[in-house]
Amino acid sequence: MDTTGAASRADSDGPGETMIRLSGVGKTYPDGTAAVHELDLEVRRGELVCLVGPSGCGKSTTLKMINRLIEPSTGRIEIDGQDVTDQDPVALRRGIGYVIQQVGLFPHQKVITNVMTVPLLYGESKATARARAAELLDTVGLDSATYGPRYPHQLSGGQRQRVGVARALAADPPVLLMDEPFGAVDPVVRVRLQDEFLRLQRDLGKTVVLVTHDIDEAVRMGDRVAVFAEGGRLAQYGTPAEVLGRPADDFVSDFVGSTKGLRRLTVTPLAREHLDPVDGVTGGQLGGSVALGVSLEEALAEMLRRDKPMVAVREGARIVGVLTPDGVHRALRSSLA
Repeated sequence: MDTTGAASRADSDGPGETMIRLSGVGKTYPDGTAAVHELDLEVRRGELVCLVGPSGCGKSTTLKMINRLIEPSTGRIEIDGQDVTDQDPVALRRGIGYVIQQVGLFPHQKVITNVMTVPLLYGESKATARARAAELLDTVGLDSATYGPRYPHQLSGGQRQRVGVARALAADPPVLLMDEPFGAVDPVVRVRLQDEFLRLQRDLGKTVVLVTHDIDEAVRMGDRVAVFAEGGRLAQYGTPAEVLGRPADDFVSDFVGSTKGLRRLTVTPLAREHLDPVDGVTGGQLGGSVALGVSLEEALAEMLRRDKPMVAVREGARIVGVLTPDGVHRALRSSLA
């Protein structure tokens, strides 16, 4: 599983350039219910941030306040330096891609027409909109000639979700908001969709805010993870390794669970400093080989699969060292440094 692409992408986009900023944002309903409490949150350009927490903790409310589907009670929300409350809400939403769990495709329209909707709203010609829609369907892994003429009910849940992503990208928005986008499909399809979206994100470099209730999905996909607690409180905001390795309080520790140590294997990439020299190692000791930069989880799995005490690590075709259980321990410790 590739866990290093998202972080390296965010780092390459420039130091600290903020795309979305929430300052003191709160939402209190007329009955006194506080859905979000004094939220400060920054999302860098090209970063994928996951909002995670139990039901009713304010994560979806936060997402909807960013594009003004819900108006904040207090605070300020900026996108690319502009206060969203100074903008026409309809124009604002047209410039933000939005993907929801239920997808929201128009059932009476063909798939290609669904994806054409946004370019047509922007005044593109039908020919241009159709070409853009076909390109996007191909981009999300759906052959436009095969799937474009079909209706939503003729697709699987995973295919409909891909169409929803394509439609959200149709206006080439700099910001993409996703609310439980993979929650309505079975676990095997969900992992496939996550992989496909991470590949897409590496290519497109959108600024993405994704809501999920699944901590595994959050640490797998996010450059950074915002953990929300009951009452709309932000309990912790950091990289997956930070959230798993140094929970900010008892709530975060309980939420990420007793298996947080194992989850850290999935978010820690294998680096040279984790390796032992290959000198003196015999072929019979090696449990296959893995590439430098894969997750510790993948490297350890290869070692266990072959029932060997170490695994060779290669850079290109060259073996640069071996990973042992002690090396795994060093890597986990260094990930918290």
